[in-house]
Amino acid sequence: MDKDRISGAVDKAKGAIKDAVGSATGDTKTQAEGKVDKAKGTGENAMGGAKDALRDATDKH
Repeated sequence: MDKDRISGAVDKAKGAIKDAVGSATGDTKTQAEGKVDKAKGTGENAMGGAKDALRDATDKH
């Protein structure tokens, strides 16, 4: 598993927490930061998945 996938999962979890806290408290700044963190995590996770797929493809040859 690529480190980007791990980092992405952490960012997504952190973002989900910030989004929920911001929503519950009415703090739009925290909520927006949470959405940004979730998006960043999704991107990192996708990048890590692509690296894993490439690594798997090259290992099989």
